[in-house]
Amino acid sequence: MLDKIDEYLNDVAQFSSTNKEEIEQFRIKYNSKKGILNEIFDQFKTVPNEQKKEFGQKINTLKQIVAAKLDELKDSDNAGVQADKEDLTRPGFPLELGSRHPISLVRNRITEIFKSIGFAVADGPEIEDDWHNFTALNLPEYHPARDMQDTFFIEKNPDILLRTHTSSVQIRHMENNEPPIRILSPGRVFRNEAISSRSHCIFHQIEGLYIDENVSFADLKQTLQFFTTELFGKSKIRMRPSYFPFTEPSAEVDVYWGLNSETDYRITKGTGWLEIMGCGMVDPAVLKNVNIDPDKYSGYAFGMGIERIVMLLHQMGDIRMFFENDKRMLEQFNAL
Repeated sequence: MLDKIDEYLNDVAQFSSTNKEEIEQFRIKYNSKKGILNEIFDQFKTVPNEQKKEFGQKINTLKQIVAAKLDELKDSDNAGVQADKEDLTRPGFPLELGSRHPISLVRNRITEIFKSIGFAVADGPEIEDDWHNFTALNLPEYHPARDMQDTFFIEKNPDILLRTHTSSVQIRHMENNEPPIRILSPGRVFRNEAISSRSHCIFHQIEGLYIDENVSFADLKQTLQFFTTELFGKSKIRMRPSYFPFTEPSAEVDVYWGLNSETDYRITKGTGWLEIMGCGMVDPAVLKNVNIDPDKYSGYAFGMGIERIVMLLHQMGDIRMFFENDKRMLEQFNAL
């Protein structure tokens, strides 16, 4: 056995390499759990007592030489790696900072404007039931206006669906809160629409609701006039008669954009006016559905698509840009 240890000592002394795999194989050969050193220590138990001192000294020498060789190889490898590196005194690469998505930026701005006049933010589930999404909003089963919203229903339970508007949040809030109520309900909504430059299956809405005594259409108009002035810097609006099942009377709101450039002519089709949202006075039937007395209380509601507002503010021509995650588009909003 002593002769065998001498062979190992000679082998360790002669070994040299700069190859990482060869160095690792050397370490495994001698220093692993099933390596030569552990094997020798196991054999040491069978050595006669009178020879143990000599064997012990040889084994310890081998152990120390293996450790020293591994340290030497490690230092040599690190030196080689360090030599291959670039100048460590050079400045590092700058870290690119992310930015908020333009939809989030505009949603937050709209929320801040309405918060400044007393509106609070309410939230609700994106997976909704028929009552909160349709029936309570004056859209009973087989109502023709349901066809205006191509809905994603859950196949095994047709009473469960992906909400088509955030009006369902307003219903849930009115069921659990007494007037006065003044809330905003921003969030994602889902409609099974053909993909074009102006539509998408998933988009974002923000809706407002105000319920109190003696709320009038004039209150609604003044609120929306304040909003358009704060967001667009344009206070001239007009309200065209329209139809929504949950408001009566109902109106579409246009803001006067102007005709100051070729782009203005294009996006307003030469009229100077741009449609931005729908609104109206809450239908008394909706108030009854949530146990609010329509003889005592009245209110208004409004809603807009956030993507449309972003496209107007930043002159973007295709709604699909918001969902493509194109870094070139997102980088334009770093400074906002």
